[in-house]
Amino acid sequence: MKIDVLKTHGSCNDFILIDEYSNDYGLDDEKRTVLTKVLCDRKGSIGADGILFIQKSEKADAKYRIFNSDGTEPEMCGNGLRCAGRYITELLGRDHAIVETLKANLDVQRTENIYGDIQTFEVLIGPVSFDVHTLPLIHDQETLENTVIPELSPEIAFTAVSMPNPHIITLVDDIDQDQVAEIGKKANELKSVFPKGVNVSFVKDLGDSKIFVQTYERGVGITNSCGTAMSAASLITCRLGINHPEKDITVLNNGGMVRCKVNELKESSGYSVLLKGNATYVFSGTVEFDFNSPEEFVFEQEEEFTLEEASYRKLETYAKSAV
Repeated sequence: MKIDVLKTHGSCNDFILIDEYSNDYGLDDEKRTVLTKVLCDRKGSIGADGILFIQKSEKADAKYRIFNSDGTEPEMCGNGLRCAGRYITELLGRDHAIVETLKANLDVQRTENIYGDIQTFEVLIGPVSFDVHTLPLIHDQETLENTVIPELSPEIAFTAVSMPNPHIITLVDDIDQDQVAEIGKKANELKSVFPKGVNVSFVKDLGDSKIFVQTYERGVGITNSCGTAMSAASLITCRLGINHPEKDITVLNNGGMVRCKVNELKESSGYSVLLKGNATYVFSGTVEFDFNSPEEFVFEQEEEFTLEEASYRKLETYAKSAV
């Protein structure tokens, strides 16, 4: 079987995109899982944090599903939604589309460039819930705000929120990546507290409506960035009075930079978050894949988007200077 693939990234959170909207590859979830585990392996394969499967939808302009590199399917991915959104809008010849995800139909639209000539898209992140049962998180409180989770760490206070995938956020003076990895791994092994796993983010306030976020992503591990984690971190800093709703927050990460705006929904006393950032194409090609011998696949690269990558490197340089 020959499958067309596109390598893309949002804030260096990288994905392989497979278009099932235009092509019937006869995939089921078992085959999608096999494809994901094999093609996302960074040793001897294409390598990625996950695969975006673009599909037709009865509820929206198109549907996207994301499978993490370990083969699991999360509820949402903000960086992935931007990349999927760019592909869908270009496929449909529009600047705006409504995309079906596991939990909600979300708006995606092309917007003013975040930096230079970088292709930039804005996505609406939601629904948002602070109810621990929606993560799920097993705890004796209904919400968890700036509170220690003893089974995880006796010293670190976390705030829990689903967006709609599960997040716990902590604010720190300095970020130790080894500590993030240690706490993130422990949280995802702690099924008595987080039965479906959780994304763990350490956040540093840089002042002047800027934060730095480092995330251990469920199903991936330490990642350059996580779109819903950056959205969740922005929301939590507003809840704690560090930043302010309705005002752009610059979020820096190891993969670059995005901007988030927290919206207060007065009619429901809730929140949504607008996430704005790049959707960069890296290369395209084809994979000759046999599910009877998946490890023997053959990848042929066809086009490399060198100008897009060069533009993004300038943003990375700028982001590092802003930390």
